[in-house]
Amino acid sequence: MPFATAGDIEIHYERMGAGPRLLFISGTGSDLRLRPNVLDGPFPKHFDMAAYDQRGLGQTSKPDRPYNMSQYAEDAVNLMDAIGWHSALVVGVSFGGMVAQELAIAHPHVVEGLVLACTSPGGAGGASYPLHTLIGMTREERARHMIPISDTRHDEAWAKANPDTYEQLVAFAANDPYADEPGREMGARRQLEA
Repeated sequence: MPFATAGDIEIHYERMGAGPRLLFISGTGSDLRLRPNVLDGPFPKHFDMAAYDQRGLGQTSKPDRPYNMSQYAEDAVNLMDAIGWHSALVVGVSFGGMVAQELAIAHPHVVEGLVLACTSPGGAGGASYPLHTLIGMTREERARHMIPISDTRHDEAWAKANPDTYEQLVAFAANDPYADEPGREMGARRQLEA
């Protein structure tokens, strides 16, 4: 499990595969220790891929102060620099898509190509979801709230017709074996406030 000093924090990242360089920027609350994740998908079969835990999440530093998109973009470019990449293809998913957009605006020279998935411009342009409304929910409440939003096929009617599968989805989405780690809750909250 490599770590890179990136500006004022230590970033936990994983790198695998071969081919063109690809920086993957994950969504809200992501932690590379939770599997399956992007590392188990097709990207490493085609790319030299780096994925990382964002500021406040997973095994990356969790400074207890407000976070903003500029910091998240700086974290990405600092990580690229630390692993010796002058540029890369960038994929940003959900919250990571907002970070990827900030990265492309602030550091266009490091972005060879940009894929944005399930995201929005954030800020005054509108967030893909009002993440601040999730603050204070238990993990199970959040899972039940987000499942039909994340996949509209899993609406209330589907949940009633498939109760066992629905409960398995809730259990998977609510599971966080690292929930009690120092700084975990604070880091996740700081991301929702960004």
